[in-house]
Amino acid sequence: MPVSDSGASGAKQSADGNTMREVCPVIVSASRSTDIPAFYADWFFTRIEEGYSVWTNPFNRKAMRVSYKDTAFIVFWSKNPKPLLNHLDKLDRKNIGYYIQYTLNNYEKEKFEPNLPSYTERIETFCRLSEKIGKKGVIWRNDPLMLTSELGTDELLRRLERTGNALSGYTEKLVVSFVDINSYKNVKNKLKRKGIIYKDWTDDTMIKFAKELSILNKKWNYDISTCCEEIDLSEYGIQHNKCIDDHLIAKISYNDKKLMDYLGFKICTAREAPLLKDMTENADSVVISDDTYAIQVKKAKKDNGQRKNCGCIKSKDIGQYNTCKHFCVYCYANNSEREVLENYTLYCKNKSNERIAEKA
Repeated sequence: MPVSDSGASGAKQSADGNTMREVCPVIVSASRSTDIPAFYADWFFTRIEEGYSVWTNPFNRKAMRVSYKDTAFIVFWSKNPKPLLNHLDKLDRKNIGYYIQYTLNNYEKEKFEPNLPSYTERIETFCRLSEKIGKKGVIWRNDPLMLTSELGTDELLRRLERTGNALSGYTEKLVVSFVDINSYKNVKNKLKRKGIIYKDWTDDTMIKFAKELSILNKKWNYDISTCCEEIDLSEYGIQHNKCIDDHLIAKISYNDKKLMDYLGFKICTAREAPLLKDMTENADSVVISDDTYAIQVKKAKKDNGQRKNCGCIKSKDIGQYNTCKHFCVYCYANNSEREVLENYTLYCKNKSNERIAEKA
C-alpha cells in the first residue's frame, strides 16, 4: 500500500470500453451520497471482490474508476445497515478495517423518513452490530435535528433521550447536526410542497439544546460532537466532529502498519509515548489500551472537497445521487423520486454492474 495520497494512477477502460481516470483510495466513504448498506450492499461487496467500481462526478458527469487495491479502511454511512451483518466478515478476511456511521433518528410520527424500518427494529439492528463488531465501531448519529411548527427542542430532546437510553452500552459516540434547509433549494421546495413548516435553528436555540443534551449525557457519558457546525459548543462538552476520523481509525486498525504510516501514526508503549510526543511538535496521542498508544507524528490530510466546517480527513466517496430509496423529506441527494426508482430498477437487473446505476 502506498503512503502517498490517493489519486490518479493511470487510465483504465470500463466494461463499456471507455477510458477513464483511475484512483486508488486508501480510505473509502460508502457513502454520503446514498445509503449503500441499506440498498446496495450486494453490489458493494461484489465490487470489492472484483477490485473496482465506477463513480460518476455529479457536477461534470465524468466517470472515474475507483480501484480497491490499496483500500485499507471503509467508513459506512447508513440509516439501515442491517444488510451489512451478512457481509462484514468478508472485510475481516481481507484485513480491511471499518466503522459505521449509523443515523438513528425518531421521526416516525412526522413520517420524515418514510421508507425506513420501524424505530424499534433500527434499535435492534444497532445493538446487533455493536455486539458483532464492538461499540467503538458503531457511531450513533442524530442527524439532522429538525425543528418545525409542531416539533420543538423539548420534544427532540425527549426522543433523543429515549434513543440514548436504548443505546447505552452499545456505542461510545453521538454525532448531531442542526438542519440547514436554506442551504439547499431543492429541499426547501420539497418541504413546501409537502406542507412542512420548518423553523431555522438560531445560536440561542442551539445553545439551549446543547445545555440540555449535556445534562442528559451525564448518565450516558458519550463523546458528543457536531457535524459541520460553525458554532462552538465545547463549553457543554460538545466538540467539532471528524466523521472520517483518523483517530478512530487508529483505535480500530492500529495493527495495520501501512495504514498507520499513511495516517502519520507511530504505535508505541505507554512508556515510549511521552518521549515520542516530546520529539514531535503538537503531536496528537490516541490511547489504544493501557499499554498501547498511537502518536501522530504527521497530520493526516484534510478533505478539502467538503463543506467549510467539515473536519474529515481525505477519503473517496463512491456513492451516487438519485439512488437512495429512503426518500427522507430533508434529503439533498435526490432530485426526483421517479429517477431514483428508475435507477434502482436498473440496478436490480444487474447487481454486479460496475456502477450503482447504469444511468449514473
